Amino acid sequence: QVQLVESGGGLVQAGGSLRLSCAASGRPFTINAMGWYRQAPGKQRDLVATITRGGSTNYADSAKGRFTISRDNLKNTVYLQMNSLKPEDTAVYYCNAWRDYTNYWGQGTQVTVSS
Repeated sequence: QVQLVESGGGLVQAGGSLRLSCAASGRPFTINAMGWYRQAPGKQRDLVATITRGGSTNYADSAKGRFTISRDNLKNTVYLQMNSLKPEDTAVYYCNAWRDYTNYWGQGTQVTVSS
């Protein structure tokens, strides 16, 4: 069982920045792909960005050029640096991780961008 603990959400003005963190339980280097997804009210949960254990990244078009995903394998932690935030980025952001072919989700952290 893997537990994911997210932090870093909050309220920010448009154009501002936030950094999300998600720490996974377990021994170092035991987590495979990690990522961030988001869900706005009344909408489905969508991919924001993913990163493999080797560091390969994938971004949604809405995140390209503004968001950066990174990870620290020693700490089993993934980060999402979000810059130039827009009101449409408002959502609950969920951390996601794979270990041993099992998928895990965090409880989510709210990000609210005011105009």
